[in-house]
Amino acid sequence: MNDALIKDAVLRVGEVSGIEGRKIFITLDKNKNSSELLYEGDILKNISVGSYIEIRKGFLSIIGKAEGEKLVEDSFSYKDKENQYQYIDKNKRTLTVTLSGYIGTDGRFVGGIKELPLIGNEAFILTESKIHTIHNLLRKESSLKINIAKTDIEEVPISFPVDGLFNSHIAIFGNTGSGKSNTLAILYQEMIKVLKSKSGFKDNCRVFIFDFNGEYAKKDCITKEKTICALSTRRSNGDKIPMSFDKLMDIETLAILLEATEKTQKPFLKRTLRYYRTVKASQDDSGEFNFTQHFKNIIKRNIKDVLQMTNKDTAFKILDYLEEIITFFVDEDTEKELRSDIDYHNQSNGFFKTGTNTFYTTEENEIENTNLYKAADSIADATLNDISELNQFFIFLLLQLINDLYRYKVQVDHVLPVINRFKAKQPSIEHTFQIEENADLWKDKNVVVLNLRDVNLDMRKTIPLLLAKHIYNEHKQENNKKSLSIIIDEAHNILSKTSFRETEDWKDYRLETFEEIIKEGRKFGVFVTIASQRPNDISETIISQAHNYFIHQLINQRDLQTIGNAVSYIDKITEESIPTLPVGTCIFSGIATPMPLKLKINELLDKEKPDSHTLQFEKITGGTQ
Repeated sequence: MNDALIKDAVLRVGEVSGIEGRKIFITLDKNKNSSELLYEGDILKNISVGSYIEIRKGFLSIIGKAEGEKLVEDSFSYKDKENQYQYIDKNKRTLTVTLSGYIGTDGRFVGGIKELPLIGNEAFILTESKIHTIHNLLRKESSLKINIAKTDIEEVPISFPVDGLFNSHIAIFGNTGSGKSNTLAILYQEMIKVLKSKSGFKDNCRVFIFDFNGEYAKKDCITKEKTICALSTRRSNGDKIPMSFDKLMDIETLAILLEATEKTQKPFLKRTLRYYRTVKASQDDSGEFNFTQHFKNIIKRNIKDVLQMTNKDTAFKILDYLEEIITFFVDEDTEKELRSDIDYHNQSNGFFKTGTNTFYTTEENEIENTNLYKAADSIADATLNDISELNQFFIFLLLQLINDLYRYKVQVDHVLPVINRFKAKQPSIEHTFQIEENADLWKDKNVVVLNLRDVNLDMRKTIPLLLAKHIYNEHKQENNKKSLSIIIDEAHNILSKTSFRETEDWKDYRLETFEEIIKEGRKFGVFVTIASQRPNDISETIISQAHNYFIHQLINQRDLQTIGNAVSYIDKITEESIPTLPVGTCIFSGIATPMPLKLKINELLDKEKPDSHTLQFEKITGGTQ
């Protein structure tokens, strides 16, 4: 007998018995009910729910996926020659199949429907070569590929194209413990392995990982050749982000750090920066210019002005701010006496010298004898140079506020919050940023892991936003000649749409920044990968802009609804299987595949895994007795 006929006889499982649109019904041959088939020494898995099936219509191979199975009862009886009743059981096993695509004349699988089968068309188990064909994600011109997974039923290895996957936005979702961290790590580990052999990888490809829980800071995780920046807002000896003072003191950077409002606080910061830079620049105008003396003159002039004011409320506010400035330069004993010789007379609406009838409003020369004025006059070069640049800028924030109060240009209640935020965040800024000229975030490595595990909640939102905006704007200058992959693990920390710890304006600004990156970044070679266990918390715009999705087990109904609404590439049957996915198994869907695939992601070696394992009591208690 012809080998082809033998092969068809073995692989045939039944024929088409009904057609309802994309839904096809296949009545299976009764002798094909076993779980495995033996063919040429190989054990083939028989057709079952979830596996693919080939329907032959002439020379066209139509591919479908078995989505259901039922038994159709069709028993009858008759009388034999001896007039005895005989019962014939013709119960038929019927598969419900949804069409997925077809194998074209060029031998490649094409997603979608070209033709519907006819009743009577034969159905066959897919051979291994055809399984490879329908799971082949590589384009003909693609030479760069990674192998990180197998199909969950047939266990056929899947090759992913580097171009088509990594030059797209990727979303990885799954409950904690579902294998999402392993998927993210193996994706970029294999990408780097493939690309680092190319001469242009180090100079032209950059990867930046926002690691909120310190999972990817392990030595062998993703790659050994990476810069790990472990930030800490609690201690001063942690790693720091290198940044020039001009970039740190940029208006956009300050607005992000201080969560400044657009209409009042941001304009105030602009005025302060202009004032600060004008005074600092004057220092270099000539060798004779004395910055310390100029700075002291500003303070002393303000002291004279405020002690001659008659508006009590404004005067006391200014006096408080001047006192706060002076405390940077005096010891504790002097600080206690700064205003001991200054009093205010309500009836005369003026300041006077304590214990006397001498009013500073009429005796201007007496102001120079006040403790406050003397302390300002005693500021020396060495004292001023000991003040950090951030403290100097804080002083200028107060000086600008004083100037605005003189001119009735601001309401203190509107501006003071941004000054207080600077004061509150200054220790965190000093602990996490290193001010240095010609700062290079990448240095000699093109993979950077930013470990935010030891960073407080405020800075965990601020730093990723600031750096993402900074590296994105910087990369846009490369004119689409280099790539930048931004990876955000535990993305709900920064992309949440339901945060209650911030104002609506600030939340909108944060989301709009990342939405701009994910919507416009592809044009500039910027690609974003997000991983999260709560897709429902993330902006719908960001989720829907992803091109490829790895969806692990999700149980929460809102998360499932978000996936169903945002991921247009996924069908209903596949969506319904998400809550029951085993650990390490995911649904891969997107532009890189013609149809959703259920894949089992390869498990990394222990030393290469992210530090996200589940604690086991047996290990921490010393094992069983």
